[in-house]
Amino acid sequence: MAKLHINNLKRVSTIAPEIYGHFSEHLGRCIYEGIFVGENSEIPNVNGMRTDVVEALKEIRIPVLRWPGGCFADEYHWKDGIGPKEGRKKMINTHWGGVVEDNSFGTHEFFELCRQLGCKTYVNGNVGSGTVQEMSEWVEYITFNGISPMAELRKKNGQEEAWRIDYFGVGNENWGCGGNMRPSCYADLYRRYQTYVRNYDPAAPILKICGGANVDDYHWTRTVLDVTHDHTPPQFHGFMDGLSLHYYVHPEGWEIKGSATEFDEAVWYKTLAKALFMDELVTRHGHIMDEYDPEKRIGMIVDEWGAWYTCEPGTNPGFLYQQNTVRDALVAGITLNIFNKHSDRVKMACLAQMVNVLQAVLLTEGEKLVKTPTYHVFHQYRHHQGAALLESTLTGVSEIEAGEWKVPELTEAVSEDGDGILTVTINNLSASEEKTVELSFAEGAYQVAEATVVSGELHAHNTFEAPETVKEEAFTAHRSEAGRIKAVLPPASVTMLRLKK
Repeated sequence: MAKLHINNLKRVSTIAPEIYGHFSEHLGRCIYEGIFVGENSEIPNVNGMRTDVVEALKEIRIPVLRWPGGCFADEYHWKDGIGPKEGRKKMINTHWGGVVEDNSFGTHEFFELCRQLGCKTYVNGNVGSGTVQEMSEWVEYITFNGISPMAELRKKNGQEEAWRIDYFGVGNENWGCGGNMRPSCYADLYRRYQTYVRNYDPAAPILKICGGANVDDYHWTRTVLDVTHDHTPPQFHGFMDGLSLHYYVHPEGWEIKGSATEFDEAVWYKTLAKALFMDELVTRHGHIMDEYDPEKRIGMIVDEWGAWYTCEPGTNPGFLYQQNTVRDALVAGITLNIFNKHSDRVKMACLAQMVNVLQAVLLTEGEKLVKTPTYHVFHQYRHHQGAALLESTLTGVSEIEAGEWKVPELTEAVSEDGDGILTVTINNLSASEEKTVELSFAEGAYQVAEATVVSGELHAHNTFEAPETVKEEAFTAHRSEAGRIKAVLPPASVTMLRLKK
């Protein structure tokens, strides 16, 4: 029997709500059809934003939203997306599917969406093909309340009061689609561009995100930090608030990727092992960051993560539309537990992507909407947001071997909210075996106040015809004994327990 010892006397760090963030790019049907249908659509909407999508996202307490990309960000020119819609420029989205981008969703629409969601804003600027002036003027347009050409232009376009940018990304994937730069080149550009991301409102400072590494490119991390931190006098406070990291799980590798719904048990374990690799990435990049920032003032920002499979047959390959199974619920649960347990360094993460693209939490088709298994895991984990990570240790857990791939039977994270309620999230990675786990505490006794589980046959997924095949359900296989709690976790499951004294 596995044992989970929870040291409820030791609070390790605060789990930033932004760890549960999301990403929306002008890619496939993420924004158009997925989020934005326009004011004249027959699909219920408020100012063009789908009502059903907004309400579903509010249920999982979406804390922050990243936009407009992704690769799209470094070819996005913001002035194309403001003013009367009929006058906005049309262009071909050369990155994603070769379709027409009519720019009907732009700056004003993004801030309206975030207003409806009640979430923070993360705007990604254009370093790859944009100028310092263009980026500086965009920040001025959005955030300046005084007298200036950009503020007057914003008012002319119908927005009197300035908005708030919570986070600003200075470029995206500049090692690849954002310019194929060397790390030293990008680091010098970061120093220059960030200078002109002005904080016009000292009471609402913009947190600046530097473009970090792809997967295990530790050379990129070290070089960027070395070049950007060779001269940082006190007035550079706010020079860099975050450093990004991107990592996608490709079961069969970058070229082939593999099917979202057709896989065997060996590929199940290979996928989960690759999801677990996030822990090594966060640890090793974090150690490099510690050399330059031992006080952990700079947050690690994992603003693109998730499973990336071969797109669904019959769909535009540039739209990256894929189904979402119980396997994805485990990928989400594993990854979020990793972020929780590294919350001293990881300060934001954005699942890629929010609707209809990659490991989406929602799928839409016309007026229909489906919540994916990943959505239900985010709903389970919402209680971790802003809570204190508690020290926790698993023992009696064996490794499952599948060829060259090995995974632990269980992974977990535990937090305590302001009311003293503990949230325990446990993943059973076994494809076929249930697992009993006993919870014990350093002090006091707890009882289960609420418990849910997301589980099912490995390939189970929700469709528009059967939208509730996989869902969050009440979990009852638990009992209290002598101040301890025993739970029997079903195979291939993500379980959430809310405990109170």
